[in-house]
Amino acid sequence: MLLVLAASACATAGSGQTEKPRVRPGISVLLTDSIQLIRGKRVALITNQTGVDERGESDIDRLRGPEARAAGVQLVRLFSPEHGIRGTEDRENLASGVDAQTGLFIHSLYSNETIGPPDSTLGNVDVLVVDLQDIGTRTWTYVGVVLYSMRAAARRGLPIIVLDRPNPLGGVQPDGPILDPSMANPEDPTAARRGKAYALYPVPLRHALTMGEMARYFNAELRIGAALHVVPAVGWRRSMWFDETGLPWVRPSPNLPTLASATVYPALVAFEATNVSVGRGTSDAFQRLGAPWLRGDSAVALLNARGLPGVRFERSDFTPRGATDGKYSDRLVGGIKVVVTDRRRFSPGRTSGALLWAIHRVAPDSLVVRGPAFDERFGRPAMREAIMRGEDPDVVVARDSAAVQSWWRTVAQYTLYR
Repeated sequence: MLLVLAASACATAGSGQTEKPRVRPGISVLLTDSIQLIRGKRVALITNQTGVDERGESDIDRLRGPEARAAGVQLVRLFSPEHGIRGTEDRENLASGVDAQTGLFIHSLYSNETIGPPDSTLGNVDVLVVDLQDIGTRTWTYVGVVLYSMRAAARRGLPIIVLDRPNPLGGVQPDGPILDPSMANPEDPTAARRGKAYALYPVPLRHALTMGEMARYFNAELRIGAALHVVPAVGWRRSMWFDETGLPWVRPSPNLPTLASATVYPALVAFEATNVSVGRGTSDAFQRLGAPWLRGDSAVALLNARGLPGVRFERSDFTPRGATDGKYSDRLVGGIKVVVTDRRRFSPGRTSGALLWAIHRVAPDSLVVRGPAFDERFGRPAMREAIMRGEDPDVVVARDSAAVQSWWRTVAQYTLYR
């Protein structure tokens, strides 16, 4: 059973001119237009610091506020994903505990990997509500939380409500590579086989869907059978980037401080599986990368000579402080700064491939790539291998272009916005 609530168009001024777009996220729509979904019910909420309304008020407060109380809503349980309920943790094995502000118990869904709500935690609950900010990238573990939670809800016969939010990178242009099916694992983690919340399914690196649309896609394609209700973000259009929504930017993880970092993130995330720093321990993580052994000038010259659309590269050395990935803290790093000049033309897939090609060409004996971990993030083992053999990275990444467009046509039936 699937209930889709249609999103309205953005408002226009009385003069006939379009006003600056103003988006209302799913939490605000739930408590006004769609309160019947939770009226008189005991609610379990999966959220973190990104679960806020257009004024920055948290879902936790809104679901304990006057509108919810008037509707007989009881918020009875909290769940938190990777990085914790406040989004400040950058480590594994996050403990469960009591929320000091509400007295509610917070069940951590991140131990040594992302998990779904255990069945034992869903007793005395009438509905499961999820509000987490996606960033439009295949490797984002919050999508895994939603997928696993849909299965948990289906097992318990509970309805699950996904409160939708804009895709910060817009919803127009998916970008490959697509994850190799042999590397994907959409199944729940088990004792015998770890999950892959960062490598769930063969989708493009930048997928251009919202969290609610991803939930609809997985519920149908994986035949989960959850009683899924997506409450849309009203006023959002696919062409809008996050800074065009009027919504407050809340860093979705400790190392994504700005929209600029989130924009470049899909191009750099695979380098987490190398001995190259992605800028953790700096103020602009995921906008730069480097290593003490990297000749930054040489790599930058190679990259800029390629003329990639919407991006340029600058030599920018840096010194990480307290880097949570353990890479080069307090050491001077020869660095490359990725500067997006036209975000609508910027291709994270082509950029990632070009970076791998240039760094390997400049320092083939120093670069260490953990193949499977890199491939699960970049997408295709064969592509990584070809690039490291010296093949043209643009040609290599373009091999997935037709597959990306075919995938985009397939998912059109699950989209909610124009």
